[in-house]
Amino acid sequence: MKKDFFKYQAQTSPHPLAIEVSKAKGSYIYDTSGKKYLDFVAGVSANSLGHNHRKVVKAIKKQLNSYSHVMVYGEFIQKPQVALCKLLAENSPENLNSVYITNSGTEATEGALKLAKRATNRAEIIAAKNSYHGNTMGAMSVSGVEKQNAAFRPLVPGTKFIVFNDPTDLHKITTKTAAVILETIQGGAGFITPKNDFLSKIKERCQEVGALLILDEIQTGIGRTGTFWGFENYQIIPDIIITGKGLGGGMPIGAFIASFEKMNLLKINPKLGHISTFAGHPIISAASAATVKEITSSNLIQEALRKEKLIRNLLIHPSIKEIRGKGLMLAAFLETPELVAKVVHKCLEKGLILFFLLFEGRAMRITPPLNISDKEIKKGCKMILNAIDEVHQ
Repeated sequence: MKKDFFKYQAQTSPHPLAIEVSKAKGSYIYDTSGKKYLDFVAGVSANSLGHNHRKVVKAIKKQLNSYSHVMVYGEFIQKPQVALCKLLAENSPENLNSVYITNSGTEATEGALKLAKRATNRAEIIAAKNSYHGNTMGAMSVSGVEKQNAAFRPLVPGTKFIVFNDPTDLHKITTKTAAVILETIQGGAGFITPKNDFLSKIKERCQEVGALLILDEIQTGIGRTGTFWGFENYQIIPDIIITGKGLGGGMPIGAFIASFEKMNLLKINPKLGHISTFAGHPIISAASAATVKEITSSNLIQEALRKEKLIRNLLIHPSIKEIRGKGLMLAAFLETPELVAKVVHKCLEKGLILFFLLFEGRAMRITPPLNISDKEIKKGCKMILNAIDEVHQ
């Protein structure tokens, strides 16, 4: 299988981890030799409830026995779609009450940008340097890392960039600005949390000039940072939410959420202003609804903060310079990118899955399932510390 993987499957990086997966359950992934790996990455924050969660699998099987894809999004009334939209609206601020389901977080970014332009009749977008919002052309246009974008230019014009956490850039948001798009916590840049009421200052400036605030909650949302939405940690409310990753419980999905009045603009002048064939696929929507129900009806959201403290208390080592992030969205920083690479691969040998961040080589991603046990956390952290020691030896 490995030979065919490299021969037939398009590659995304020069050196993939290339574990040959046979099955996955709970917090573990098993390879074809029977070796098990404790998963501290959760499919890059996507497997909120771990692998093959009983309630998610039950929801998939139940829906599969009823119907699969029947019609393009928004034409037929399908219970899984309606149930998911209602759940997301009920767990969002009152003015964010209309949900457009997409196939991915990237597609949600595209929809949110279109909606902002449609709602304001403006073209300019303000984004942050070192941001990441997806890999389609529109999403790349508002992602602020030139080494990723250069090979694909020209991108969509009209984006200006500010520095995350720098209030001196607020003047760049003007009456020409349709929207400011920010990650609530910058992900690829190193899990950088907002400081000194930065998001509140952005929101205030947007209100002054009539621009919209779009918050990318693809990684921070659905309970990962100790609140259902990450922005709840910072006492602000955006005009549009983007979500994905952990929303699907391991299935591919995204959504953008706004007010009913704004979202209605996509159905007129022109009608079918945003359309998708497979968005809101009933099987995936059923899995997503089961995921959201389990997270919101349990103590997993509150537990994310307690588990964060446990991880921080366990990962104390001279080589760990700092741990950034919030809840179970954490990044442990080592001295050099070379050391990070060695530790990640040493942990893989030991049976622990860690991963890298997109643009910050000194960081190891620690984003386990929300329902990971304390015992598993302690086991994984011990493996990290041992791996660091062995690499130094």
